[in-house]
Amino acid sequence: MTLQEIVHLYHRVGFGISYTEAVALQSKSRAAIVNEIFSDSDTFTPLSVDVSELTSQLKGLNLKDRKKIRSLIKDSVKKVHKLNIAWIERLGTTEKLLREKMTLFWANHFVCHDKNILHIQNYNNTLRTHALGNFKDFVIAISKEASMIKYLNTKQNRKRKPNENFARELMELFTLGRDQYSEKDIKEAARAFTGWNHDIKGDFRFRRFQHDDGEKTFFDNTGNFDGQDIIEIILEQKQCAQFICEKIYKYFVNDQLDDSRVSEMTTIFYKDYDIEKLMHFVFLSDWFYDEKNIGTKIKSPMEFLIGVHKVVPMQFEKERELIYLQKLLGQHLLFPPNVAGWKGGRNWINPNSMMLRLNLPAILLVNGVISLDEKGEFEDDFQRFNNKRNRQRKLKVKADWETFESQQKDVTLQQLQKVLLASPINKGTQQYLHKLEEQGLKESCIQLMSLPEYQLC
Repeated sequence: MTLQEIVHLYHRVGFGISYTEAVALQSKSRAAIVNEIFSDSDTFTPLSVDVSELTSQLKGLNLKDRKKIRSLIKDSVKKVHKLNIAWIERLGTTEKLLREKMTLFWANHFVCHDKNILHIQNYNNTLRTHALGNFKDFVIAISKEASMIKYLNTKQNRKRKPNENFARELMELFTLGRDQYSEKDIKEAARAFTGWNHDIKGDFRFRRFQHDDGEKTFFDNTGNFDGQDIIEIILEQKQCAQFICEKIYKYFVNDQLDDSRVSEMTTIFYKDYDIEKLMHFVFLSDWFYDEKNIGTKIKSPMEFLIGVHKVVPMQFEKERELIYLQKLLGQHLLFPPNVAGWKGGRNWINPNSMMLRLNLPAILLVNGVISLDEKGEFEDDFQRFNNKRNRQRKLKVKADWETFESQQKDVTLQQLQKVLLASPINKGTQQYLHKLEEQGLKESCIQLMSLPEYQLC
């Protein structure tokens, strides 16, 4: 593989690669490199934070004690923020690149939000468990998650009084896409999911007395269907495979769909809904490495932040500042904007976020000043940022330049440029890069990551 192809691959399966690592892989075949990536992600390690104090308080909890419940909710939300930090740390250090990148992808597909740390942590690890598995098993597992049951009102879905929210989103957002089903299909599917619930621990419970066990007709199939039957019927529609392949193509290949390539992907995926097999096909295909697919995608805030961290490891002294930074950039993990999630693509960039992105490498790595003007409502104790004395201040970030220097030993500016800038460089930028040769690699690295071209991968 060429150096450019290796860099492209690692931008998509992860968050970039160093020049030294990329050069070491050049002697290997494409199949060998891709197989190694999948081998590294063959297993998974659950992501968790310490919830022992909360679980002990739940024992013998009096549900009528509203004051205690409010206190528990507040403590739980703080733990959700802890999980957010732990997830970002995992993304920046994991060797299971593809599994974690797929987990990030699926989190914006099976979108969910929950203030209960016990439940949202289980949900997050369910994404991780099934990220490269069988899609049918994945949909069933997610549908039974306590966080999803609450988020899309399945708890309120009962016999004689069905709630259609989950059934609608299951088809529109999770499996088929808009306008691929009728209102009757939604109503009949909702009836099938009646009685799906969970206990206080978050374990799935089927409340059979709340279930509508009458005959239903869904997509021209008639029977005494339950929720799992509905999912299986949905997956029989080839449109389901195509819908998922379109989303994967946009995320991993190009925002602009190539119908012929998506058709190839759909044919493979529809056979058995094996996610790993599908991703293998994508990363081994010649068209994945076409020039039109390299350096054309705008990095998400997470891809941008983790990418900087991969080049120069950094640690926020105050975790709440990393939370705030996510909000400024427009992607606060575990706190999606709505059930449709983040739109991505060009929506990541606006005049404010672009200026922040261009200045952020210097802000993070050389203690630059950042405006802490509030762009939206804070939760919990983060409101204190929004006061006059905090409008301009420094983020306290410890940059590990020693690791950077050890990793970039004997690496030239031109070589560093090859792994940091994936998109074509215009004449003006080329002239600017020529001037950077007079600076040290540390200063040049910051300047490279401050270029508009660094926003693309």
